[in-house]
Amino acid sequence: MTQSLIDAIADQERRLVLDRFDEDTAFALGCALRDRAKAIAAPVSIEIRSAARRYFFATLPGATPENEDWGRRKINTTLRTFKSSMRAGLEYGLKGRAQWPDVGLRYEDFVLHGGGFPVSVKGVGVIAAIGVSGLPSRDDHELSTATLAAHLGLYDIALPAHL
Repeated sequence: MTQSLIDAIADQERRLVLDRFDEDTAFALGCALRDRAKAIAAPVSIEIRSAARRYFFATLPGATPENEDWGRRKINTTLRTFKSSMRAGLEYGLKGRAQWPDVGLRYEDFVLHGGGFPVSVKGVGVIAAIGVSGLPSRDDHELSTATLAAHLGLYDIALPAHL
């Protein structure tokens, strides 16, 4: 089952690719993420960031500074591995590898839980990441992917419930 979930997440990553990305795109995605989270009263921190700069940041009622830090660490994992933080964690776990010291991802700066998702551009690759934190791991992941999918006009992107 773990490998099937990894494959499903990898498929999301392959499909959720933008034609372009700039400040306006980041703002639109960030606002859509915030609206989606607010509609379900999700106590989350939301960030969109590249290795060099922050494009969007928001917190919703109930989010804590810990959520903001977890979001930062999820983004760091995504920018280091070029894959979602959830997939990275599942893959390392399947191989029996620990985040530290095996993989070299220090706990202070990285985390292997859902909510970090790559922002990829066609013909370029991963250029930024979304970080959502405050819900259970899978729900943080699904909030990011559902918002990217809606932005792209894709509506069959959710992870299968049985995985």
